Order: sequence, then C-alpha cells, then structure tokens
Amino acid sequence: MESPFFSTSNPLNFLLGGDLPINRLGYGAMRLTGQPGNFGPYADWEGGKQLLHHAVDRGVNLIDTAEAYGPGHNEEIIADAFYPYPAGLVIATKGGINKPAPDNIQADGRPESLRQGVEGSLRRLNLERIDLYQLHRPDPKVPFAESIQTLAELQQEGKIRHIGVSNVTLAQLKEAEAIAPITSVQNRYSLLDRTHEDILNYCTAHQIAFIAYGPLAAHPLRPGSPLVDAEGTLREIANAHNMSPTQIALTWLLHRASNILLIPGTTSIAHLKENLASATISLSQSEFQQLNNLG
Repeated sequence: MESPFFSTSNPLNFLLGGDLPINRLGYGAMRLTGQPGNFGPYADWEGGKQLLHHAVDRGVNLIDTAEAYGPGHNEEIIADAFYPYPAGLVIATKGGINKPAPDNIQADGRPESLRQGVEGSLRRLNLERIDLYQLHRPDPKVPFAESIQTLAELQQEGKIRHIGVSNVTLAQLKEAEAIAPITSVQNRYSLLDRTHEDILNYCTAHQIAFIAYGPLAAHPLRPGSPLVDAEGTLREIANAHNMSPTQIALTWLLHRASNILLIPGTTSIAHLKENLASATISLSQSEFQQLNNLG
C-alpha cells in the first residue's frame, strides 16, 4: 500500500539532482553490519533483508550506505535484498575511507583509491551506475580538488549519476561546486546539534539536498542530560500529538527546510514504523518556533 506521505505533490518529497523523486524520510543502513564497530556481516542477514523490504514497502525509496560499513557487507545485504532493484529505489553510497578494523578508520581520497572504491561498490551493489556517490570525508593528505575531480571523471564515464560530499565545510562545498555539480551534502545535524547551520542554509538556497545524519544523536532525553528545558518542550509537544519525543525531533527536521533528507537507522521493524510515522505529524507555527528556540 502506498505510504500516506509519498506522492509527487507532497512537500515531504524532494527531486534529488533534478531527476530522482524521493521520499525525504529515507533509511540509513549502517547498522545492518556486524558489531562492534559496524564491522563484518550483519548477524541476522535474513532479518536485515526483511527490515529493508519493510521500509521500501512503506514508501522509503532512499537507502543510504557506504563502502566503509562492513566494510562492503552493508552494500552486499542491500543488493541481496533488492536485486533486481524495483523502479524508483535510490541507493546512495559513499567512498573515500579505509576501515581495516572496527577502531581503525582512515580517510583515503587518493584518485586511485576512489576509483577502486567506485568499482567495488558497483560490483557489490550489482549496479552499472550509482545514483548518488558521496565522498565520505575529505582526506587531509590529498588535495580536496583532486578527490572531487576523480568523482567528476567517474561521472563522465557513466559510473556515477550524481556526486555528493559528506563531512565538509562550506568552503569545501564551494570548492567542490567549482569542479562538478554537487547534488547533496551529508553532514551531522539535529534539533540540538546545529553546527552546520551555515551549510544547511547554503544548500537550501541552492536546492542542494542536505542529508542530515545523526538526526537523534544529540537527543536530550538521554540519562543525565542537563537539557531540562528541551526535554520539557519536546515532551509537551509530543504529548499534544500522541507521539514520542524522538518522533517530534525528526518531524522538526522535516519542517526545518524542504531540502533536508533524513536517514535514521534501526534494526527494529517497530522502531522503523515509529520513525516513518514522524512524517505524518504537522507542527503548528508555535510548536515549530518553540523547537527552533532549543537550538
């Protein structure tokens, strides 16, 4: 059954790169990997595939992954679940990180490594072209322009449809734009962590998708949190809508800007349903402003 928040006229949709209509509330697949450290294959492989199908059956058509998740195993479980892929399903992946061990994460933006990464992702995902390929993080040992130029060449070769960047500054985003069209920025952003507000505002003005990762990472309801005012406000608004505070935190992001895309991750179907229900909440202007004031 079609999701109640998935239709071409719904403001909760976004045209990614000008040609990919997507539901702004997607799914981040990172946790479908081995633990600890998101390393190795997911222990409940069939259960992970079931969860992925559950998300897509309910209107999700953006799934976020990365070469570093597993590494590689996360892309493999997505391909195992969906290949041949249903029409309209967008797989976004990332490269530019080596992860030889759970606690050993190394940026690697060398042109030859990025080329190998794209080829590996194409093979694991069983794709001829990746809809959205993002540089996972800038490599301080490699000129940023070299990394972006390599992705631009891979795009010209037909292996990447759209280019995105992640964990960047505004200056780096502008530098990347001077080399190739940038379709998305994936930076940390949430109700209580607005460090990248300047990048979000720039992306909104230029219709660049802003993929907010960690949308609940700074949630105030953790034990020992000093953010009593935030907790009270969230609970009050949540109670008014018969929803949870975490759902309200996601809803605020969807209201914050029309180019924000969310990719909350979970390994629970019940939690997945709760996340997706966030898109059905309509905040009043007063509620929205109260939440704005928490940042």
